[in-house]
Amino acid sequence: MASKDPPVCQIFSFQDSKTSPDPIFELPAHCLTPAASPIVIDNGSFQTRAGWASSASGLDSPQLLFRSVAARSRGAARSETQIGNDIPNLEPLRWLLKSQFDRNVVVNFEIQELILDYVFTHLGLSSEGCVEHPILMTEAPCNPLHCRQMMSELLFECYRVPFVSYGVDGLYSFYHNNNQRNLQPPHSGIILSSGYHCSHILPVIHGRFDAVNCKRVNVAGSQAASYLQRLLQLKYPGHLAAITLSRMEELLHEHSYTAVDYHEELEKWRCPEFYEREVHRMQLPFSGKVPGGSVSVEERQERRAQQLRRLQEINSRRREEKLQQDQERLDRLLAVQELLEDGLLDQFHKSLMELNMDSAEELQSYINKLQLAVEQGRLKLLQSDGADGKMEVSELEQHMEEGDGVGQMDSDFPEDPLSEKSASVVQPAFNMAEYHQLFVGTERLRCPEILFQPSLIGEDQMGLMETLQYVLARYTPEQQEAMVSNVFLTGGNMQYPGMKERVERELLALRPFQSHFKVTMATRPSLDAWYGARDWALEHPAAAGAEGWISRQDYEEKGGEYLSEHCASNVFVPLKIAKPVPARPTEPPLASQTPTGASAAVATVTSAPSSSTDAVDITMVAS
Repeated sequence: MASKDPPVCQIFSFQDSKTSPDPIFELPAHCLTPAASPIVIDNGSFQTRAGWASSASGLDSPQLLFRSVAARSRGAARSETQIGNDIPNLEPLRWLLKSQFDRNVVVNFEIQELILDYVFTHLGLSSEGCVEHPILMTEAPCNPLHCRQMMSELLFECYRVPFVSYGVDGLYSFYHNNNQRNLQPPHSGIILSSGYHCSHILPVIHGRFDAVNCKRVNVAGSQAASYLQRLLQLKYPGHLAAITLSRMEELLHEHSYTAVDYHEELEKWRCPEFYEREVHRMQLPFSGKVPGGSVSVEERQERRAQQLRRLQEINSRRREEKLQQDQERLDRLLAVQELLEDGLLDQFHKSLMELNMDSAEELQSYINKLQLAVEQGRLKLLQSDGADGKMEVSELEQHMEEGDGVGQMDSDFPEDPLSEKSASVVQPAFNMAEYHQLFVGTERLRCPEILFQPSLIGEDQMGLMETLQYVLARYTPEQQEAMVSNVFLTGGNMQYPGMKERVERELLALRPFQSHFKVTMATRPSLDAWYGARDWALEHPAAAGAEGWISRQDYEEKGGEYLSEHCASNVFVPLKIAKPVPARPTEPPLASQTPTGASAAVATVTSAPSSSTDAVDITMVAS
């Protein structure tokens, strides 16, 4: 019977990649003439991507890619703030990191201004007081009007840009991939976009975003990373400091996958052979010098000899101390005995009481015992001094192996814990490298699964596919057929292996029997939003009154929340504030009293509302 080969262990190391500061690029000449080229900024909650809307070689990809974080100590100057790639390692400064986002909405505009300063400086803009290039920036689906107003105010008032355009990152990615697939506009479909803080279901009908029926799920990449960190810290409490959030993000990006059938995949992990084959052992850094590690025979013998020499020195020192104490006690007892011989009975009896003795016979008995102990101690001390020069290391090792070497060296001390412990030290075989390994097994699929089952992390909301079913149910069957024929997956949190197959399997269970659907993954899920925004900017040049662009005049006339709609933008819903009609103050009736004995005219004033204006009738009554 042939023996099976043992499964090969998959051992990986954390890359712990450190970023290097971004260079400051020179402003390309063709970005100024004949017209200023737009700057495209994909303002993501995880990463910011910025570059020029130009088809020239070298500028057809984002020039800046950095984390959307800033680190500044409290009270530090603005110039001391570190942005994005200026921070080589995020973990030491994790407690200082700040972002402009709350979930996926920009709320901290002080940090946003620092991010924009960083972008404009590194793109080579050196103009004083203004940015002369149009800005195309992404925003969240259904972005609050106040947030757009603050962003427009920052761009138009602080940077004095000529034009601004806003769009949704998922829609730009949808637009870019449809153009690559040569689909004829207007496009219909449904977008599943998952980023760092949120996931969205974005329906598109006839080339326009249906903002009324879009939905958000508050589960995405950051929740998956936190869940993975919590799982591994509970599993390996001895490596809490080594299980950092940056390493968990690396595990998600490089080692996780989405199970097509979650429960069936978990059953596979019960098999020991499957576990050994599929588990990823992540090697943590450690020091190779371990006390009691693998040492040679010569080193082990030298260590034993050193231990025995130390024990001999300790025992010899203890003998000398004990001999000195016995000699001092013997001299004191002999001094008390001399008092008896000199006839000083009162002092003798007083000294006996201090020594807690009853008679001279008891004193003599103690003196005899101490004299014997002092003589034996001196003899043993001389013998041990002579034996130290003659005894060889090999004899000491032999005594140590037999277990009676320590007892022969010192028989006066019945128990010597130090010597017994040192003599019986046996260093166990310990694999230090394996101790510093994280076995990542079912965690590889449990963390991406929270996108479909948020209840795994205690979130009381629907999963991505349940939300998709809810959104589809709001349309007619014809519209549903048009949308499911173009289900589009985009966003950095959609890059797990098996994600497309899982969505197809879930759709097969949701849709009616024998209905057709098609699922497409973005070519570059995390970058296609920038490329789509660049394509749109090249096809729609910035100009006054152009579709999708907000000019400075529009900003001043229509307000900061104004949005010029286009195929990849949000829907502009102006905020209508009902102005209440001020209430007319009630006028007290005018009554004039006539003096007694005289005739007077009494004026009665009445007000009667009419259909058009308020009519006031004044009737004069004379008496």
